[in-house]
Amino acid sequence: MMMNTNKEGYNTALIFGINRHRLTTDGEGVTTLVAFSGCPLRCKYCLNKASWEIVNGRKYTPESLFEEVKIDQLYFLATHGGVTFGGGEPLLQVEFIKVFRELCGLQWQILVETSLNVPFENVQAIDPILDGYIIDIKDMNPEIYQGYTGKDNLLVLANLEWLLKHGDPNRIMVRVPHIPEFNTDEDVAKSIERLKAMGVVDVDEFQYIIR
Repeated sequence: MMMNTNKEGYNTALIFGINRHRLTTDGEGVTTLVAFSGCPLRCKYCLNKASWEIVNGRKYTPESLFEEVKIDQLYFLATHGGVTFGGGEPLLQVEFIKVFRELCGLQWQILVETSLNVPFENVQAIDPILDGYIIDIKDMNPEIYQGYTGKDNLLVLANLEWLLKHGDPNRIMVRVPHIPEFNTDEDVAKSIERLKAMGVVDVDEFQYIIR
């Protein structure tokens, strides 16, 4: 896991964006999206290439992040919202998120937007303290996935299968994009069919808009 510890012993992470007042975009109610630096993938149409390496952003501890985002606590509590961690890849920052959860308690919803292309132990360690997952699956076809991201999807499939078997499928939403020049409508349909056969209930099919 890409985690630093300063001399005071606090976990730190580089965060390149904090986006407040997102309504039903990253989970239920009003949410704040917190984007970590650091990602294992190199997606061809990535919108956040600045997040690829842990060099961009502002350094936070869980405590300093909590102090900054708690300004919206009334919105979170009134709408059953909270904080969604994205990136980059938030599941490379497991210990940071676990400490943050201890600070905010159970009243806030804590979600992650993730590729799931992370070590299994990361998923297993963080799963008990999360309220939900928004998973960008790219494409279930390993060749398409490799061509688009630069990595294979073996970890993705293994982690998703474990989550579906060891938790509530209703807290998992899987996004399946139409990716120009990489997959077809038939590919997307096959991905959705396979996901549903695995037990995925909530699938979000959408079109990448290339700028």
